[in-house]
Amino acid sequence: MTIEQDIRSNPPCQPRACAIQGCLTRNGFDEGKCTKFVDSLYECCQAFYANNGDHARSASCPKADLLRLRIEQRREPK
Repeated sequence: MTIEQDIRSNPPCQPRACAIQGCLTRNGFDEGKCTKFVDSLYECCQAFYANNGDHARSASCPKADLLRLRIEQRREPK
């Protein structure tokens, strides 16, 4: 699916959130093996908020301010 399709899903970005759950299940809940899926969800959520404003809600996305914080934290070296 494209990002546009995922934004229009109900709830928005749910296919990408489900992909994270599937990856975690397959990999013994090792988030390190699922980073591309987390990045993909965050990309979708960013587009969702860009289209709908920071006060929009999706059960699949963290609130806009928390999303930005998580993205920033992922960029920091560990």
